[in-house]
Amino acid sequence: MKRVEKPWGYELWWAMTDKYVGKLIHVNQGQALSLQYHNVKHESMYVISGQALIIVDGNTKTMGAGDAIEIPPLTQHRLTAVTDVDVMEVSTPELEDVVRLEDHYGREGTSTP
Repeated sequence: MKRVEKPWGYELWWAMTDKYVGKLIHVNQGQALSLQYHNVKHESMYVISGQALIIVDGNTKTMGAGDAIEIPPLTQHRLTAVTDVDVMEVSTPELEDVVRLEDHYGREGTSTP
């Protein structure tokens, strides 16, 4: 398992294969991931605990424990933590396929994991 510190919380990478990646994403209350999309990467998210707002192609949805969402390639999305939130993410393995359109931490346009 690999822990990756982020400005909004952290990720625990619990599975990494040539076909898929599994992560536990912890976002601190009030923090947000980048408004982003992926050219190839396909993600599915499942909320384990907490509450989040997720914007998907301009539509906002509240998600809580037990809610899931699929995010196909080219879909603009952003998760914002209403409370501390833990999300299980499973995706295809293209970890550097991130186009950041907007970011609270100055990382716009970068493509680093």
